[in-house]
Amino acid sequence: MTNNDYLRRLRFIFQLNDKKVADIFKLAQHKIDISDIPLWLKKDEDKDFKEIKDIDFAAFLNGFINLKRGKKEGAQPKPEHKLNNNIVLRKLKIALNWQDDNIIKLLESVNFRIGRSELSAFFRKEDNRHYRACQSQLMRNLFRALQQQQRPDAPVTREKIDSQPRNANKPQYGRQQIQIWKPKPKTNKD
Repeated sequence: MTNNDYLRRLRFIFQLNDKKVADIFKLAQHKIDISDIPLWLKKDEDKDFKEIKDIDFAAFLNGFINLKRGKKEGAQPKPEHKLNNNIVLRKLKIALNWQDDNIIKLLESVNFRIGRSELSAFFRKEDNRHYRACQSQLMRNLFRALQQQQRPDAPVTREKIDSQPRNANKPQYGRQQIQIWKPKPKTNKD
C-alpha cells in the first residue's frame, strides 16, 4: 500500500473532508499546499494524481494522533522523512489507543490470524533481532477491519468476500471418492 492509499482509506473510514484533512496537518504544525489534497486523493491512474511524500504523510499521522488523543504539551514530534508499514501501524496504534489485543481481535474479525509475539515484532526497532517488517497484506486487512468497525453500513472496498473458498468445486486430494470396480452380476440371459 502507498501513502496515498492510506490517506484515502483514513479519509473514508473517519469521514474526513478536505478541510478536516487540512486541519489535521495544522495540528501537526506542518505546512502544505491545500490544493494538493484533492490531487493526493485521486486514483493512481488519473492524470492529475500526485504522490504524497513520506514527510507529509508522517505529519498527517502526527496530526491524526493529536486529533484523536489530544495535543501533547511541548514541542511536536518531527515527521519522519522515510516511512514504512511498521511506522504507519505504530502511529495508528497510538492515535486509536489500541492495545495488542485490540489489533488481534480487529484482524480476527476479517479472518486474519496473528499471534501476540508476531504483532509485537512489528513495533520493535529495526536493529532488534526480533524485528519483523510489516507487510501490506496485514495493513490491507487492518484497514478492511477498521472500516467494518467504524462504518459497518459502508460497502467493502475492492475486496469481494466470498462465502466459499476459491477451489470449492475442485476435489481435494485425499478426499476424492474412489470407485471400486465391481463385476456386473450375471443374468439368466448369459
